[in-house]
Amino acid sequence: MTRPVPLPTAPGQESVWDYPRPPAVEPSDESVEVWFGGVLVARSTRSLRVLETSHPPTYYLPREDFTEGALRRAHGSSYCEWKGEAVYFDVLGRREVAESAAWTYPHPNPGFTALVDHVAVMPAAMDRCVVAGEVVTPQEGGFYGGWVTSRVVGPFKGGPGTWGW
Repeated sequence: MTRPVPLPTAPGQESVWDYPRPPAVEPSDESVEVWFGGVLVARSTRSLRVLETSHPPTYYLPREDFTEGALRRAHGSSYCEWKGEAVYFDVLGRREVAESAAWTYPHPNPGFTALVDHVAVMPAAMDRCVVAGEVVTPQEGGFYGGWVTSRVVGPFKGGPGTWGW
């Protein structure tokens, strides 16, 4: 499989093809909100962006920036070659439950220890996720948790035909 051709960037934009592999973790002071079940379940200005080649950023919010009762430990785990073992949470809205729609790395691999006590969510499973006032578009494919905003350009991994990137 050949590498896709990166789209051109405009001033203030980032190309996901300039992101590193292994991924980088970068602090962000942007306002980030997560809405689910008709309620605000998280708000932060202290998130972390995980930046990986071909992927839109994934935002990790401090666990304490989720409203009380918004996260419930779920069964199961997964493994990332870079970050280590992830554990999952259900996200609870007013009456709705998004099963295993959030995750964290309680004991991440070296280089990713900043992720301790931070939680990411699948934007596609939420009512909406907002960065700096902009509603994000979920990364395609249902497997990855990237947040697409006008700040980043692709093409992005996750859609049909991108598995080998």
